[in-house]
Amino acid sequence: MKRPTPMPAAAGLRSRESIWMRIHIDPWLLLLILGLAAVDAFVLYSASGKSLGMVYRQMAYFAVGIAVMVVIAQFQPRFMQRWVPVAYVGGTVLLVAVLLFGTEAKGAQRWLTIPGLMRFQPSEILKLVMPMSVAWYLGARTLPPRFKHVVIAMAIIFVPVVLILKQPDLGTSLLIAASGIFALLLAGLLWRYIIGALLLLAPAAAGMWYFVMHGYQKQRVLTFLNPESDPLGSGWNIIQSKAAIGSGGVFGKGWLQGTQSHLDFLPEGHTDFIIAVLAEEFGMVGVCLLLCVYMLLISRGMVITLQAQDAFCKLLAGSITLTFFVYVFVNIGMVSGLLPVVGVPLPFISYGGTSLITLLSGFGILMSIHTHRKWMAKSS
Repeated sequence: MKRPTPMPAAAGLRSRESIWMRIHIDPWLLLLILGLAAVDAFVLYSASGKSLGMVYRQMAYFAVGIAVMVVIAQFQPRFMQRWVPVAYVGGTVLLVAVLLFGTEAKGAQRWLTIPGLMRFQPSEILKLVMPMSVAWYLGARTLPPRFKHVVIAMAIIFVPVVLILKQPDLGTSLLIAASGIFALLLAGLLWRYIIGALLLLAPAAAGMWYFVMHGYQKQRVLTFLNPESDPLGSGWNIIQSKAAIGSGGVFGKGWLQGTQSHLDFLPEGHTDFIIAVLAEEFGMVGVCLLLCVYMLLISRGMVITLQAQDAFCKLLAGSITLTFFVYVFVNIGMVSGLLPVVGVPLPFISYGGTSLITLLSGFGILMSIHTHRKWMAKSS
């Protein structure tokens, strides 16, 4: 029987989809990221005190990050998988180098400086390398993982996290640990292991409080519990942040009309606390619209996870997506007083180049996993 001729609209849709697949770009992810870039430009202009220079630099970071994302998307996941051990060892060596030769700023030694070229933060690299490493190890084994494989995966997570804690950088170390643990959970971790870990959580937290956390980190937790105890000192940021969010009401005061940020009551308004500026000027409606865009990004990431071809890709895509959710959750929770202040930027909105390029690199990996499915299926 002669096959029916496809409808022109359906044929055109498949053709457009095929073009995107051939250039290894997911149009939905790209559209949402470009939308967030536009939001970032508007909010950052206000949060920075109408600094066009800062907006231009941020847009330049976006351009570089999107270029990096597109380049990463061209590599097949199996190619990346082969280089994971090298990346893990290299990242760990860089973390050791930070402790030995790193540049110190604001009481923390987190950067490596290449004379005459650049200064960079190696821990940012581990935000991608960690989930890739755990996915690489568990993806080559029978799932759900046996106890010895869980122990080895935890050791893979533990080494870089301890090195980052010594910088000290509690916020980044927790995010990197979460990215590895997400891959472990997605591998089908047995309930008895999860319950055992939860039972150890309380003594582990006590141990961190007395033996790991620095004085200023403890103060952040105490300030979170009672910010009014030191309203002009350690509690200032969170009190002013909640005041900005509350004063915005439902519809906000209007673009460039915020008082907390423009009168310098809100510190770090262009970085970690930028959502307080958005809430003050665009109100609850503006915050909800931003959250909707974030949820669409996360939903698309989970769809890509479900459609992934093998265990490595599923674990990697899922952990990258869930870690992105943690970024959003922790920043908004911290700015609204629901979580301690740990210095986590709001994805795609807070000012900063390194974290932005790292995030876009992660989405490049998601695009690679999604658009190389047919090639992987043919070669398997």
